Amino acid sequence: MGADLTPEFIDAARPARHAAGGRWFVDETYVKVAGRWPYLYRAVDQRGQLIDVLVSTRRDAPAARALFARALRLGLAPVEVVTDRAPVYPRVLDELAAARHVTERYANNAIEPDHGRLKARLRPMRGLKRLAYARTIAAGHAFAQNLRRGHYAITADLPVRDRVRDAFDDFAPFL
Repeated sequence: MGADLTPEFIDAARPARHAAGGRWFVDETYVKVAGRWPYLYRAVDQRGQLIDVLVSTRRDAPAARALFARALRLGLAPVEVVTDRAPVYPRVLDELAAARHVTERYANNAIEPDHGRLKARLRPMRGLKRLAYARTIAAGHAFAQNLRRGHYAITADLPVRDRVRDAFDDFAPFL
C-alpha cells in the first residue's frame, strides 16, 4: 500500500466504520524514527477498535489534547477513559471530554499488547526515516487492523482471512 494512498483508503472507508465504544484505552509508546524515539499515542475502545493514532516528538499536554480532539471529531465522546498515570491526562480530559478517568493499576493492560503488533511490524523495517512516514505507517496499520477485526461494515460478515483482501479488491487497478 503506497504511503500516499493510505489516507485515501482510510477516508473512503470512514462511512462504513463502526461507532467507537464508550470505554477508551489511551496510551503512548515509542517508535524509532531517524535514530530518535518519538511518542506514538493510540486510543483503542473496549472492543479493540483503534480509534485514532498520533505521532508526536513530545509527551505533553498539546500532544494528548491533539489525540483527543481528533478522536472526538471521528465519533461519540467516551463515557470512560482508561490511561496510565501520566499527569497530562486529567487536565486534557477535563477540557475535552466529560468522561470518567480511570488510572487504576493494570487497568490499561488491554492496550499494551496492542502496541506489540505495531512494533512487530516496524521491527523488520529497523526504524523509519521521517516522522511523516511514522504517521502514515501507524495510521495504515490501525486501518488494516480494524479491517481484520471486522470494525467496518464492509468486512464484518466475511471470514477473518478474507477481510483485508476483499476490502482492497476495488483498489486493485491502482496498486
